[in-house]
Amino acid sequence: MRWGLHLGVVAGLLSLNWVLGAYAQGNVARIMVLATYAMGYNVAFGYTGLLSLGHAMFFAAGMYGLGIPMYHFGLPAEAAFVVALGCGAGLGLGVALLALRTIGVGFMIVTLMFAQATYLCILYFAGWTRGDEGFVLPQSARTLFGLPLSDPDIRYLAAWALFSVTLCLTLWLATRPFGRVLVAIRENEDRAALLGYRTWARKVAAVTLSATISAAAGAGYALLFGNTGSTFATVQYSILPLLWVLLGGAGTVIGPLIGTAFMFYLIDWASDVTTAYMALAGAVLVALTLFAPGGIAGWIRSRLWRGLP
Repeated sequence: MRWGLHLGVVAGLLSLNWVLGAYAQGNVARIMVLATYAMGYNVAFGYTGLLSLGHAMFFAAGMYGLGIPMYHFGLPAEAAFVVALGCGAGLGLGVALLALRTIGVGFMIVTLMFAQATYLCILYFAGWTRGDEGFVLPQSARTLFGLPLSDPDIRYLAAWALFSVTLCLTLWLATRPFGRVLVAIRENEDRAALLGYRTWARKVAAVTLSATISAAAGAGYALLFGNTGSTFATVQYSILPLLWVLLGGAGTVIGPLIGTAFMFYLIDWASDVTTAYMALAGAVLVALTLFAPGGIAGWIRSRLWRGLP
């Protein structure tokens, strides 16, 4: 049942490729990549209970880890994507080993400090990163296994593949003992330690995995949409995945997709209604938080299906 629901979502998104118009197709491709980022954040926050305010550094690590080798050295996209994953995993491991020496608010502040340091490094090494301007990957370089990612259909399918692999990985993780131990740490770390689990090592693994998935999303964004920029390393892009996960349902597999799509289309709709679209979007978000504090998927879990992973 669990796998059937999520594989149905994957199949439904695949079918949209041949139904949507060009503009809507591009929007859904972007949502799937950003939802991948949200799923990475959900591993740390939703399942392990680690509230990070610095996940933009992992997204940016993947983006520049792919973009710099391609832009400056002409590395193929396939090899550059592996480099991006390595950058995200290495940064995630380093941050985890240091930041997890703190707990609670301390962890939030330390991750925020690391993210700001990453942002300043991007500005400082402008010779490689182009600073505030960023750089655009040429269309000729944006090919994957010989397929041009500038083609809307191929770009959509690549975004779908990235999202689908991450969704299945997250679902597998949530249903395995490792994922259940992460939930136990979130609920009561002292009790989990008392049962014999090495909680600190599990949290390090969770942050590293979260960072790697986030870096994959950043690399995918740069490769599919062709641009990198320091904006993606700012605090805003650390807050956004937190909002997406909270809106969709923290600790649920499908929640990040729901939250990302909901907020994307909410802002799109509000901007058509009024120039003060953020105020309107904010009012809707506050109402949703008040009446569904567990998020949309969390509400479904509590009211309709308690077994929703």
